[in-house]
Amino acid sequence: QEQVGESGGGWGQPGGSVRLFCVASGSIYKLNGMRWHSQEPGKQRELVAEITSDGRTDYLDSVKGRFTISRDNVKKTAYLQMNSLKPEDTAVYYCNADIVTNWYSNLDLWGQGTLVTVSS
Repeated sequence: QEQVGESGGGWGQPGGSVRLFCVASGSIYKLNGMRWHSQEPGKQRELVAEITSDGRTDYLDSVKGRFTISRDNVKKTAYLQMNSLKPEDTAVYYCNADIVTNWYSNLDLWGQGTLVTVSS
């Protein structure tokens, strides 16, 4: 079936870097928008970064200049490069992708999340 899965989460120190990966798989005809969201325990999930099918990006204000979202359509992968990490970046990060299947159906996919912990 069509799905996305995240990897790359783990520990990072303040000022350091972490890179997240989101791989889409299945009967995918086209990847549309891909997004990264974050969620702290007990808090609402928040959109962190978005990249459209033609490469346009948008970011949460607090991560502008520090995080970069990118994509590789051949590999069906989205990346989140997280630089200049801050403790408040600590959260579970979820990948979200809008796709068109080979059967021309539109799907909104969510990954299971990957934890990023930023601490000294």
